[in-house]
Amino acid sequence: MDPATLIGVLVGLIIIVVANVMEGGNPASLLLVPPMLLVFGTTLMVTVAGGTIPDAKHALASLKTAFTAKVRPAGDVVPMVVALAERARREGLLALEDDLKTVDDPFLVKGVQLAIDGTDPDEVREILESEVYAAKAQGKHAAKFFADAGAYAPTIGIIGTVMGLVHVLENLAQPEELGHLIAAAFIATLWGVMSANVIWLPIGNRLKRLTELEAARMEVIIEGVAAIQAGSNPRVIAQKLTSLLPAGEQPPSLDKAA
Repeated sequence: MDPATLIGVLVGLIIIVVANVMEGGNPASLLLVPPMLLVFGTTLMVTVAGGTIPDAKHALASLKTAFTAKVRPAGDVVPMVVALAERARREGLLALEDDLKTVDDPFLVKGVQLAIDGTDPDEVREILESEVYAAKAQGKHAAKFFADAGAYAPTIGIIGTVMGLVHVLENLAQPEELGHLIAAAFIATLWGVMSANVIWLPIGNRLKRLTELEAARMEVIIEGVAAIQAGSNPRVIAQKLTSLLPAGEQPPSLDKAA
């Protein structure tokens, strides 16, 4: 599990509360149900309105992924591919069936299994690239949902503030209530801006980044499967796959590959 989003959102909210206290504010004054209901509820509803119900269901389900996903760098798959290539070079593709039982990457398993089954290399690549495209599209839709929520939230907050100020004008005959009413009116803007920049946009960016990392891993696997199917030298495969990785993400030395 990579807790970056969980840590970032929670600590960000805590810092805001601490700063409020240091300025002499009362944290309880920020937790007003009407403006929070307006901002969060309306933001979610108008975001749903901008897409489809399946989009919304998938996006909300992806919240768990955003907070608890295990990041799998593309470099981690290189040693596995090289190990499979070594055995395939010594014993043939059919010998890899037993090895696949210990591989925990379904995409790699699928690619190698297609190769073992004798699928044409071009067809293997086409099938696997289609899955990459589908994964990118799915991740893009989820990230867009939260990016849209981040765009709507500040405006929804302003709507709440305007509603609150209208209520203030209705109570001008009660000056002792004006301070409290004005403060409450601006809580909606606070939650609108804060939820956008501390919750919605970070979640959207997290999902976008997770999709990029997973797609990069899948693309490395595609090249690895193609090389295994072609019977390439494991050392050459290691060098080729490593060259696809960004600086700093290369796996440990694979010089022992035969």
